[in-house]
Amino acid sequence: MDYVHGYSERESERLRDQSGILEGLLHRDTIYPAGSHVLEVGCGVGAQTRILAGKCPEVAFTAIDISGESIVQANALVKEHQLSNVRFQKASVLDMPFADACFDHVFICFVLEHLPDPRAALSEVGRVLRPGGSLTLIEGDHGSCFWHPETAASLAVWQAFVRVQQQLGHDPLIGRRLYPLLAGMGFEISFVSPRWVYADSGRPGFLDGIVNRIIVPMVQSAEARILESGLVDPPLWEKGIGDLRKSAESPEGTFFYTWFKGVGIKTPG
Repeated sequence: MDYVHGYSERESERLRDQSGILEGLLHRDTIYPAGSHVLEVGCGVGAQTRILAGKCPEVAFTAIDISGESIVQANALVKEHQLSNVRFQKASVLDMPFADACFDHVFICFVLEHLPDPRAALSEVGRVLRPGGSLTLIEGDHGSCFWHPETAASLAVWQAFVRVQQQLGHDPLIGRRLYPLLAGMGFEISFVSPRWVYADSGRPGFLDGIVNRIIVPMVQSAEARILESGLVDPPLWEKGIGDLRKSAESPEGTFFYTWFKGVGIKTPG
């Protein structure tokens, strides 16, 4: 898989920061029954795994990722938090080494946007999920993002970031598609809801966390691709990144973004 953010240590740090900052927003209603077996698809460095396993200590988690290096980091993270209810395995969501209907629930977060064919992944997920089991999806939507002060340079950099991901054949606007994706794969919709975050200088620490620990590092992770694409040149890149940061530093600064969370139930048949 061609991952637009890459696998640098800075990106791993961003993912861990992001999970902590957004834990309440995304996971306040993520609870699995004791004794169930849950598959996490695309666990990455374990940022979400640590939260899930900590919230549900009597649940057995199997967490897979296509990157062996990421799995090593994920395993170290759950051990650091003294969690023993997770088993990690290197595997692709498009061809999982599991029997049919062997998981009670499946959890996927920030993965579908990076796949050229999300429906193929959901088809394979449906195969390993038992009838009556749940599938939880969480994805962002880069088209929902706005900030103040907005400048031509900051907007150009953000749009270039979106465009290079689209050039890979991926969908950075996939959040708005969760309902049709679940419904189209035959899942009974439990709910799909926006999980929006708004930050301003009234809560400077929170604003800094959203902008400088999630958004700016996320864009910077694709710097080489963006500059290579020619969508922006180096001077415009530097100004645009600086202007994005100003939304966290200015007394008038504000930032808004929407993630989407959906839960579907696999129907018998």
